[in-house]
Amino acid sequence: MVKVDGSNGSGLIQVRDLDKTYRRAGEDIHVLQGLNLDVSQGEFVAFMGPSGSGKTTLLNLLGGLDVPTRGSITVAGDEITHMSAGKLTEWRARHVGFVFQMYNLIPVLTAFQNVELPLLLTKLSKAERREHVETALSVVSLADRMHHYPRQLSGGQEQRVTIARAIVSDPTFLLCDEPTGDLDRKSADEIMALIEELVGTHHKTVLMVTHDPVVAARAHSTLHLEKGVLVEGKKNPQSVPAGGVV
Repeated sequence: MVKVDGSNGSGLIQVRDLDKTYRRAGEDIHVLQGLNLDVSQGEFVAFMGPSGSGKTTLLNLLGGLDVPTRGSITVAGDEITHMSAGKLTEWRARHVGFVFQMYNLIPVLTAFQNVELPLLLTKLSKAERREHVETALSVVSLADRMHHYPRQLSGGQEQRVTIARAIVSDPTFLLCDEPTGDLDRKSADEIMALIEELVGTHHKTVLMVTHDPVVAARAHSTLHLEKGVLVEGKKNPQSVPAGGVV
């Protein structure tokens, strides 16, 4: 269930009275204003809105990459707003998988090595890391490309490697910022089918920013940001989870 008013809400992700203001050239730029949001486990939510409406800022705050000016963010019982930098780094490693429009793969590393990167910060043994990486690459149907370098892969395959890297540590939720923005329609459809599988089969929670209404329609619900304010969106009937949207 998704709620945007914060009234008696609860969920995996709880956002309360969230503001984000930047100071530029002596002027305050209010990017997010009084935002409230509840997202339940297993939800797939798309955020839409014009450029500058605060969509990417919201994802960065939810992922602990930025800190709000005011308000709180709680994920799975952890209030992250006032965590120290060190604790926030540890929290991100456990709970957040990031998928970006630009794949951010390291060109001199193979697909296997790129996916393994987040695990190098853990206490897993080499054998355990290999098992996790092979499982993640199998989920995205790239087990047969694990020794290929990014230059040897198509754009869709590179994005699959990015998704494998995002899920390799079994995070609590995924943040996807325009995950199909650099892909043709066929590759975009394949990536969206994979994200739907992660939600439906693997019960992942996904929050996605997109400008593409066709992509947004694949989510359980679509919410809109307008001038830093989150507007009640709509549930997408063809993909509504148990509980729906309120």
